[in-house]
Amino acid sequence: MEENLDPQATQDGNRIIPVNIEEQMKTAYIDYSMSVIVGRALPDVRDGLKPVHRRILYAMNDLNLRSNRPHRKSALVVGEVLGKYHPHGDSSVYDAMVRMAQDWSMRYTMVNGQGNFGTQDGDGPAAMRYTEVKLESIAEHMLDDIEKETVDFQPNYDDSREEPVVLPTRIPQLLVNGSSGIAVGMATNVMPHNLSEVIDGCVAYIENKEITIDELMQYVKAPDFPTGGIIYGMEGIRAGMHTGRGRVVLRGKVRVDTKPSGREQIVISEVPYQVNRDALTSRIGDLVNNKIIDGIAHVNNESNKKEGTRIVIDLKRDAIANVVINQLYKNTDLQTSYGINNVAITQGRPRILNLKDLISEFVAFRHEVVVRRTKFELKEAEKRAHILQGYLIALDHLDEVIRLIRNSPTPEVAKENLINAGWGLDEIQAKAILELRLQRLTGMEREKIKEEFDELMKLITHLKEVLANEGLRYEIITTELLEIKEKYGDGRKTEITYLNDEVSIKDLIKEEDVVITISHLGYIKRTPVDEFRAQRRGGRGVMGGKTREEDFIEHLFVASTHHTLLFFTEKGRCYWLNVYEIPEGEKTGKGRAIQNLMQLPPDDKIRAIIDVKDLKNEEFVSTHNIVLCTQKGIIKKTALEDFSRPRQTGVNAITINEGDRLLEARLTDGKSEIMMAVKSGRAIRFSEEKVRATGRGAIGVGGIEVDDENDEVIGMICLSAESPKSVLVVSEKGYGKRTKIDEYRFTNRGGKGVKTINVTEKTGALVGLLDVDETQDLLITCKSGITIRMRVRDISELGRATQGVKLIRLEEDDQIAAISQVEEQEMAEEAEAENAATANATESEAGTSTGEKDVTSGDDPGTEKNNEGPASEN
Repeated sequence: MEENLDPQATQDGNRIIPVNIEEQMKTAYIDYSMSVIVGRALPDVRDGLKPVHRRILYAMNDLNLRSNRPHRKSALVVGEVLGKYHPHGDSSVYDAMVRMAQDWSMRYTMVNGQGNFGTQDGDGPAAMRYTEVKLESIAEHMLDDIEKETVDFQPNYDDSREEPVVLPTRIPQLLVNGSSGIAVGMATNVMPHNLSEVIDGCVAYIENKEITIDELMQYVKAPDFPTGGIIYGMEGIRAGMHTGRGRVVLRGKVRVDTKPSGREQIVISEVPYQVNRDALTSRIGDLVNNKIIDGIAHVNNESNKKEGTRIVIDLKRDAIANVVINQLYKNTDLQTSYGINNVAITQGRPRILNLKDLISEFVAFRHEVVVRRTKFELKEAEKRAHILQGYLIALDHLDEVIRLIRNSPTPEVAKENLINAGWGLDEIQAKAILELRLQRLTGMEREKIKEEFDELMKLITHLKEVLANEGLRYEIITTELLEIKEKYGDGRKTEITYLNDEVSIKDLIKEEDVVITISHLGYIKRTPVDEFRAQRRGGRGVMGGKTREEDFIEHLFVASTHHTLLFFTEKGRCYWLNVYEIPEGEKTGKGRAIQNLMQLPPDDKIRAIIDVKDLKNEEFVSTHNIVLCTQKGIIKKTALEDFSRPRQTGVNAITINEGDRLLEARLTDGKSEIMMAVKSGRAIRFSEEKVRATGRGAIGVGGIEVDDENDEVIGMICLSAESPKSVLVVSEKGYGKRTKIDEYRFTNRGGKGVKTINVTEKTGALVGLLDVDETQDLLITCKSGITIRMRVRDISELGRATQGVKLIRLEEDDQIAAISQVEEQEMAEEAEAENAATANATESEAGTSTGEKDVTSGDDPGTEKNNEGPASEN
C-alpha cells in the first residue's frame, strides 16, 4: 500500500506536513540550548543570579521571611517557588537554597538556615521538612526598592502572576559570591571575591570611567574564598582579570607544631574551596599505605563546627616537615586549581567578561535602578502633593465647600460642583476632598497638611535635581555602596602568595604603621602600632620586648611598611632595608639578629635610622639632605641623592675620628633649624644653612662644644620652619618636660649652647631630645624592656631651666633607654582606670619616701615651680 505524502491530504482529520529532519533537529536543539543558557545555567551579569536563585529570594521576600522574622519550614519556601515560579524538581530548588545557606559554599550567605544543612565533609542536608530558613540581612539588599518599578517583570510559567526579570540588587553579587554552571556548549566559573574590595573597585570605576584593569586590581586584588586558603601565584588570576579566562592555584593553610614528646605534626587549618575534608584525609591515608608519601605516622580529621577545620598529620621522628608538605601539595587536593571562566548573560546573550566589564555592567545597572526609583518616587510625591494641594484649597474655602456638599443630592453631583466651583480643583482632588475625614478640618490638622505639602515640594525639587544631574546620581550610588561596605564588609579570608618572578613584594604588603624596635645587642623586629596602648603619665608601662639580662631596647620608632629605612652605624656606614623585610614579632618577642638581614660587621652597630617614603621619587630626593652628628659634637650635611642607590654591602656616610662615633641622623629639607643637646643638660640651636653640604666621605664640622671628657651629645633634632613644635627632653631617671622652641635663642654652630634641663642627682643625666606636638603620643622604652605610651599633651610645658615632671615610675637600677613619638590614639577605658590607680599608687609611694610633694601628683603649676632651678644661661 503506497503512503500518501500529499501535504493537502488528510487522514483521520489530521494534517501531515513533511519537514527536513536535519533542520528540525537543528532548530529544536538551538531552542533547547538557549533555554538552558538563559533560563537555567548562566547567571545574569546585573544581579549575578540564575533564575532558580532569583526565584527563591523573591519567593522568600513574598513570604515576608525577613532577617528580623522567625524561621519557616524549608518545604514551605520550596513549595512556594515550585507552585508559582519554577516548575522543576523540588530537589533542584532545595539544593540551590541549601547552598545559599552554607558558609563554606558562599562567601556571603544569602539564606539563614536553621537545622542540618550539611557539612564541609560532604554530609548532605536534612530533608526540607526538618530544616527552616529566612533571608540573611545582606540578601534583603538584593530586593531593595523592588516595589518601586526599578526592574521589569515578566509573566510566570502559566501567566498566573508576574516575577522579576532581575533583582534591583545593591550587592555586586556576581563578583562577590561567584557562580558556576554548565550550559549547552558553554560553561561559567566566576570566582568569589571580597565585598569590601569589590565595592572599592566599583567606587574607583565611578570616579574614573577610564580606569585600567591593572588599576582596578589595586582594589580587587584576587578571588577570596569562603574557606580561606592561600592563593599561590598571580599570573593566572591576572589573565582572568584581563580576559575573563584564567586559572587560580589555591593551597590549604598548614602549620608545623611540636608535640610535648618532641615529634612534629602538620596541622591543616584551612582547605581549598570545595575540597571535602574527609576525602582529603582518606586520600592522605591511601598515599601513606601505598608508600607514595613517607614520613607520616598517623592522619586524623579533627574538624568540628566550633573550631573549624583541623586535620592533624603526625610525622615520624626522622621525617622533614617541609618535604612532607610539598608531597601533600603535589599528590592531594591540598593544592587545587580552578579555571576562571567569566561567562554571564549580558543583554540576553552569553558573553565573556573581564574585571572591568563585570564592574561597569553592575554600575550601569545600579544607575538604571536609581533613575527608575527616582522617577517612581517623583511620580508618587507629585500625586500626593496634588491631593494635598486640593486639601489646602478646600480648607481655604471651608464654609463654601461644606455648604456645596450639603446642598448636593449625590456624591457625583458634589464632585461635579467642586470641580465647577472655580477654585481650580480637578476630579482627583475633588474625590479626595469628599473622602476627607472631619477631624482633618481642625486647625492642628491643617498645619500638618501644610507641613507635609512643604516637605513634599522640597522632595520633588530634590528628585528632579537627581534626574537632571548624572553626577548626583553617581554620588547616590557611591553612598549606597559604601553603606553596604560599612555594614557587611570584612577582611580577606584567602591570603595571596606571589611567585618571585611575578611582582614587587611591596605590592602585596598592606601599608600600615608599625613600631620598629632594635635592641642594644642588635635584635630587630616590627610590631603593629596599636599593640602599644596609651597610658597616663606616671604609669608602670608594658613589656616592649623580652631581652637578655645584659640587653635592652635601644631604638624604638614608627614607620610605614612601604617605606625604606636607612641604617647608619656608629662607624659611619649606611645600609638600606625595606620595612616589610623586617620580621614581624610579638610585642614581647626578642626579634631577629640584624646581621641576618644586612651585611653588618660584628664590631659595628646601628646608631641611627632614617625613614624615607620613596627613594625613587627624584623630586623628593633632590630637595632633601641627611644631617649627621657624632657623640663629640661633629655635624655633617650630605644630599639625600648620595644615598638613593642602595648597595648590599653599604656605603661610607661620614669619616669618624678616633675616639668618636656616629650618634644621630636626620632628614631635612635644606631650611631646617638644628638643635643638639649634651648629657650635662645643655642645648644649642642654629640654622641648617650654617652647615655646608659635603660628600659622603667628608668628616664634618663642629656643631656644639663638648669640653668635658664625661660629657657627650645625646641627641639632635631638625625642626621645620613651617610647623613649629615644642622641644621635649627626658632624663635617664624618668623626668621630662616640654619647652617652647622660642626659649632657645639662635646662635652660631660650635658654641656651648644654653641650659635645656636642670640636671640633678634626682633626674639623672639627659638621655633624650625630641621635637613633638600635642597631637602625638610618646613611647618610652627602658633598659629592662618596659615600654610606656603616653599623650604628649599630658606632659607639662615648662621653662628651659626646670627639672621637669616624672613621666614613668622606674624600678630600682632601671633607666630610660630610648624615646620616640607616634600619632595619638584613643586611650582604652580600662587602661585609663587601671593607670589612674597606678598613678595614685605612685603618688603615695613618692610622698612617703621623700617627705615632700612629688611631681607625679599632677600638673599643678605650683608643684612644677618648686622644681625650677636658676634661670640663667650657661
